[in-house]
Amino acid sequence: MRRLAAALLLATAGAVQAGSSLPQGCDRPVTVTATQQDRLLRFAAVIRAALTASGSQAALIARSGTDLSRFGLRYSHAAIALADGLDTPWAVRQLYYACAEGQARLFDQGLAGFVAGSDDAEVGYISLLLLPPEAAAPLAAAALDKGVALSLLHARYSANAYPFSTDFQNCNQWVAELIAASAAGTTTRADAQAWLKREGYAPEPVRASPWLMLAGRFVPWLHFSDHPVEQLNAGAVQTSLPTSVEAFAVKRWPAARRIEFCHGPQGVLMRDDGQPLAAGCVPRDGDRVTRLD
Repeated sequence: MRRLAAALLLATAGAVQAGSSLPQGCDRPVTVTATQQDRLLRFAAVIRAALTASGSQAALIARSGTDLSRFGLRYSHAAIALADGLDTPWAVRQLYYACAEGQARLFDQGLAGFVAGSDDAEVGYISLLLLPPEAAAPLAAAALDKGVALSLLHARYSANAYPFSTDFQNCNQWVAELIAASAAGTTTRADAQAWLKREGYAPEPVRASPWLMLAGRFVPWLHFSDHPVEQLNAGAVQTSLPTSVEAFAVKRWPAARRIEFCHGPQGVLMRDDGQPLAAGCVPRDGDRVTRLD
């Protein structure tokens, strides 16, 4: 049933094995060959170079994980990439679900480890949103302030947490609330959510099958008690996803620059015109290609 839930929607977003360096679903270990590891490290190097060249202090970063293409979703897990302040340049601060402990934690991770945290070692996607200085500087400060970052962390994790309830939280919701804290100086989850709602944050609902509702009875990181009954009756689940967090940030800071990367059979592709890369990481006109052969 756990595997069914993960395949259905968001059960692996932000969930990791406690003590693991690579976030992944609790019962979804991913084996990576030496060749795949080498390609992932070079993929991360391309992304790090773009981050360094940006001159920004912080960026929203998201990765693909479980294949959610049947729902029209590419990304499941968002975090904050920071130029300085953690163990290495452009390390990532994120919420993760510690499976063995059954609760959420803050987790700092090198960029290479974050990039490698996907179910598919052959094809993967990374999205960067480079924020303008007036947004990046306060976001970096909030992310690096343990008091602020932890004040917004809720121990009760739900992969499909409702964005306007403090009962549960998912990894993307923590990012959204951190944006609120950095922009408005909020220090509680309730205040952060109120600010997000006032500012027009409205994640697009995802259609939920009856199987997903059933999975919520068995999977410890899926919950529905925080969702409005009328939405559930309509077969919809509203939850924070990387795309909704990114769209909100772009609306608030139009100068933000989106860059998308993927690695696949033809190497690393990069597109910085705001348009999505092709499925399967197949090059198209306008893509910058870096060969990994």
